[in-house]
Amino acid sequence: MVAVAVAASAACGAQTPTAAEINAGAQAGLETVALTIRSANGAHRFKVEVARTAEQQSTGMMFRRSTPRNHGMIFPYAPPQDVAFWMRNTLIPLDMIFIRADGTIARIATAKPLDETPVPAGEPIAAVLEIAGGRAAALGIKAGDKVSWRH
Repeated sequence: MVAVAVAASAACGAQTPTAAEINAGAQAGLETVALTIRSANGAHRFKVEVARTAEQQSTGMMFRRSTPRNHGMIFPYAPPQDVAFWMRNTLIPLDMIFIRADGTIARIATAKPLDETPVPAGEPIAAVLEIAGGRAAALGIKAGDKVSWRH
């Protein structure tokens, strides 16, 4: 998935891609960190790749054919920015979780594979977390829940 930040581009990501996915253009070798979302029904733990650079963000989760249930990719922004993401070359549905600087979730959107319609944050955000499509709803994760991870 690709994100369009103010005038820059960014994308999507999750698990370590397969050799076939790498050959198709998927990125590998990103730093991986633990991330926790605290919601009304408890703590939900994820293992996420960190897309820190503009190049990493522009590739994101493109060309991947799957992502494990509790894996994802996070796209940090410092300072916070009003970004929009799209799903160019992203083959799987993804939940986009827009996170404010205080760690609260501003909004969640489920994006369709290959859809190039921009999905805006709607306000300046400090990070976007991408996880498997429908996973946020399945876990009861909602706007206002708190996200923590090592920056």
